[in-house]
Parts: sequence; C-alpha cells; structure tokens
Amino acid sequence: MDKPNPIRQIWLAAVLLTRLPLPRLPASAFADGAQAVWSYPLVGLAVGAAGGLTAHLALLTGLPSFAAAALGLAMMIMITGAMHEDGLADVFDGFWGGFIPSQRLEIMRDSQIGTYGVLALLTVFTLRLTAIAALLEHNSLFPIFAAAAVSRVTMPVLMYALPHARQDGLAHSVGRPSIFSVALSCGIAAVIALLCLGETGIIALSIAAGVTFGVGHLAKRKIGGQSGDVLGAAQQISEAAILMVCAALLL
Repeated sequence: MDKPNPIRQIWLAAVLLTRLPLPRLPASAFADGAQAVWSYPLVGLAVGAAGGLTAHLALLTGLPSFAAAALGLAMMIMITGAMHEDGLADVFDGFWGGFIPSQRLEIMRDSQIGTYGVLALLTVFTLRLTAIAALLEHNSLFPIFAAAAVSRVTMPVLMYALPHARQDGLAHSVGRPSIFSVALSCGIAAVIALLCLGETGIIALSIAAGVTFGVGHLAKRKIGGQSGDVLGAAQQISEAAILMVCAALLL
C-alpha cells in the first residue's frame, strides 16, 4: 500500500470542496478521499482568505462595507461553486417538507428549491453579510479566515459520527474517515482558531461543536444519518454563527 501523500490529500480536498480549475488527479487518488478530510480546515482557510482579502480590497476602493462584504461572499461562493449553500437549502426543504425519511431524501435530491430552502439561504446569507460588513468596518479580517476554516471541521466529524443516509452521492463516495484524520482536522482547526482569534478561538470552536451536535442529532432523526447536503448545511450554519459572534464581540 502506498504511503499517504499529504500534498496530494490537500489537493484532493481542494478538488472535493471547491470548483477551482485545478489539474486533474488520477482516478486512483480519489480512493484516499476519506483520509484527506484532515485538510478541510486548510482549504477553508484558503477560501476565507480569498473572500476576506477581496472584501478588504473592495473596501479600500471606497465601496461601502456592505458592498465590499457582498463581493467577498461572492468570491467565496464562486470558489466553492455554492456547494455548501445548495446543501443548506436542500436540508431545510427536505427536513421540513417531507414526513418520512425516504420522502425527505427525495426532496433533498430535487434540483428545485422550495420556500424553506429560500428562507434558509436568505437568513444565513444575511447573517454572514452583516457580520462581515461589521468586521470590515473594524479592519478585522482574521475572524473571516477563522470562520471559513473552523466551520469546515464540522464535516469530517459528521462523516465519522453518522452513517450514510443514502447509498449514493458525494459523501457516500468519499467514505468514512479514520478517527486519526478527524482528530487531525480538529487539531488544525483549533490551531487556526487560536492563531486568528486568540481566546475567542475557544468560542468559535465551541460554536462549531454545538452546531455539529445539533445538525447531527437532527439529521439522525430526520433521515437516519448524514449526506453531502447535511455536511454543507453544518458548514454554513457554523460559519454564520462564528462570524456573528466575532462581530458582536467587536461592537
């Protein structure tokens, strides 16, 4: 068996979590997808840095903070292909639009968006936009970086803790990560949080843990496990919550 290649695993995580025009990996590399989850916070850090710096540069041109924040969010959405936002909308449509697990999963698979999904997207996007605008007004970019990184540790934890809700889809194809990969992901997220936020990093990590537990419990009850949509929803909710708390502590 080949030894794990950390660089290739980071590359693989970037391929799975973003829509960047990266060079193609050989098909054999995707067999290592579950163990690449340790690098999800690093990919999140890169996404957050791109969004935060875009927003900061837009602010320097004289744009209002809300316009600059919107451009920063647009950059993050373009990099990820709105993958996590799509998951958030699907989860809200399915969890509250269906009455039994199979029906909820079918609704989540539907490409059309319903009222629950629209309202969830609007709410979470508005929270992120408002928080980033407030952070920009205080020239505080590190919380944007940290929120994008720490929020992505929710995904490996849920992948390990819950069974697959369906027998196909991206999350199923990636597989179940090892406890070592999940623990390493948590450790990297903790280091990023503490470096970027200091003591507030403990709050950010606690928020991510709380969202992971809450979303995981709800997913287990509603559909019997996790899916790619559930992972995306956990990331979005935790990122919005971390940004809002960081913004509130500055005011």
